[in-house]
This record gives sequence, C-alpha cells and structure tokens, in this order.
Amino acid sequence: MAKPKSEEKRNAIMLAATRVIASQGLGAPTATIAQEAGVANGTLFTYFETKSDLLNALYLELKSEMATAALDDLPQKGDLRKKMLHIWNATMSWALANREKRRALAQLAVSDEITPATRAEGHKIMASLSDIIESVRANGPMRNASPSFVMSLMNSISEATMDFMIHDPAHSTKHCRAGFDALWRAIA
Repeated sequence: MAKPKSEEKRNAIMLAATRVIASQGLGAPTATIAQEAGVANGTLFTYFETKSDLLNALYLELKSEMATAALDDLPQKGDLRKKMLHIWNATMSWALANREKRRALAQLAVSDEITPATRAEGHKIMASLSDIIESVRANGPMRNASPSFVMSLMNSISEATMDFMIHDPAHSTKHCRAGFDALWRAIA
C-alpha cells in the first residue's frame, strides 16, 4: 500500500523549488531542490512525476498567490482607476514581501517548460484581474492594441517598478506611485 502524501512535504518541496529557482535558475537540478526541502530526491518524484510537473505546479501556485494578494479587499465600487491602483499596490506589496517568489515566477513565466495547458490555467487564475485591465484598455489609447501586447507592456512597467522599489527602498513609495502613473498614462 502506498504511503499517503504529506502536505507538509509537498509544501517544503514547493518552497525549496522557489528558493532554488530564484537563486540558481530553472536549470538547477532536482537533487538540489530535494536537499533544500530536506527530502530524498526520490521523494520529490513521489510528489511530482517530472521536473516539468514540479515547475508547472509551482507556476500555478505562485500565480494564484499573487492574484489572491492583488484581489484581496478589491473595492467593488468605484472607478476603474481606483481598482487598478488597488491591484497595482497589492501586487507591488506582494512582490516586495516575496522577492524569491517574484524572481521564481518571472523565470517560470518565460520558460518553455510551462505547458500551454498550464498557461491557460494561469490565465483563468488571473481572469478577474484581466477583466479589469481589459476594461481599462478597451476605453483608452491602447484600445486598438492587442490585449497580450498591453499585458506585456504592463509587465515591463511593473517589473521595472519592482526592481527600483527593491534596490531603492528609501524611495519605494515614490517609485510605486511613478510606476502606476506611467502605467495609467499608457493604457487608460
């Protein structure tokens, strides 16, 4: 009879994968992840059949965590700018509080290991955010641009803002505000 899987071990593997990917990149061996998690390499493969399975699961977990943070306490009433500002501030706060997760997610987002099915699931996770962003895009100067192009621009602005906030914490509030202002002018 197979031993039941432990949620604690799975969480340890996911946390270790985040730390290892953030510091060593996606090419880091699973043995390093297992060692960081305090489990045998074979145990890692009990939870995730392949390294690709682990990376895809981690991508979805990090996307979900970031989306949850962005949507937490989202004002239901109010204009789109107020909602976008809330999403922006919450996302920036999540990124600052979870630097390794942010770095790991950024690497996973551009990885060929992430399957189209996983990317589609990630889009579903972000659907509520995407709906708000699409409403802003559809009524702004970027209305004729493709939604994926606008999302790419937004990602670039948010990544640059996060970098400045992390590397210049004394002025992080100023950078956060300037990043949002640039984003809003670009798409709204």
